[in-house]
Amino acid sequence: MKRSSPRSTGTPSATPRQATARQGGAARKRSLAKPEAAAPDAASRSGARYQQTRFSSRLRAWGRHHRAMALDSLYRLVRHPLGNLLTMLAIAIALVLPAALWLTLDSAKLLNTELDESATLTVYLDISVDEAQAVRIEEAVVADEGVARTRLISPEQGMAEFKESLGVDDTLAGLEDNPLPTSIVIAPQTVDPQAMAGLAQRLEELAGVDEVRLDLAWVERLRHLAELGRRVALALGVLFGFGVLLVVGNTIRLAVESRRREIEVVMLIGATHAFVRRPFLYSGAWYGVGGGALALGLLGLGNHWLSLPVAALAASYGASFTLPQLDVTGSTILLSCSTLLGWLGAWLAVTRHLTSIRPR
Repeated sequence: MKRSSPRSTGTPSATPRQATARQGGAARKRSLAKPEAAAPDAASRSGARYQQTRFSSRLRAWGRHHRAMALDSLYRLVRHPLGNLLTMLAIAIALVLPAALWLTLDSAKLLNTELDESATLTVYLDISVDEAQAVRIEEAVVADEGVARTRLISPEQGMAEFKESLGVDDTLAGLEDNPLPTSIVIAPQTVDPQAMAGLAQRLEELAGVDEVRLDLAWVERLRHLAELGRRVALALGVLFGFGVLLVVGNTIRLAVESRRREIEVVMLIGATHAFVRRPFLYSGAWYGVGGGALALGLLGLGNHWLSLPVAALAASYGASFTLPQLDVTGSTILLSCSTLLGWLGAWLAVTRHLTSIRPR
């Protein structure tokens, strides 16, 4: 007798054991799929940590090599003190003259400012102008836009100042009348010659004004001398800067030639030009620092040596003058320029000679 079979649905019916097996296989597939999906994240995190560690290690190695080369180049300079001291002294002498001219121009600039403040116009009024009219004319002068400040001088005040400046009290005592007119001393807003000439022309048109005295020739001469001094200082600074480059470059060239075999060996094993150039750049910077320090010392000695004669000369003319000195900013600029020139001279010399060195 045959067993009755279930109705066919297109797919065979699964027994409980088969269903359990299928569920277990699906679970295993899901559990295997999860590590595969998480694997790229773990790999990316480990790669980032590897790159970060690698960069930090390279940065620390780069810093250690710079410190080692700086100390090694300084040690090589100390081992031969006499020759290197002469090189630094040559650099210092090349820097002293432009620095001294710079200080001289600074003192001349202060003098020029004082002379600009003393540049004035003098307005002489008519003899017939009384005190009330003189005050009104002064008010009209103050109203001009080119006038900074004024000072009214009466005839009596003018005569007293004249006697005091010349020391001729007895000679002028016999005068019956005071021949000096009332005057107005004007400090202009600007000492530009054209602006002051226009101001003088406007003041001459005022009623009661007899003459306007303007003399700026000495101011113009002083400004031309100051401009000439600035150009001479700039030209000498550039010229002696090239001199520093030549001194440092020649010294570094000799150092490169003396270590030529060593350079060929390190280039043969894969050293880059930057690696080979680094110790020589530090040597050039040390030459610049030493030359700048010696230049500051020479400037200080020169100032101390010349201060007393200059003060005595100024006192003989009834004035007080002291030689200018480099302040902290000026000293920093001088040392920075000397260090930069030493580094640049070394870079030019080493770069030029590395192109001719071929490892064999």
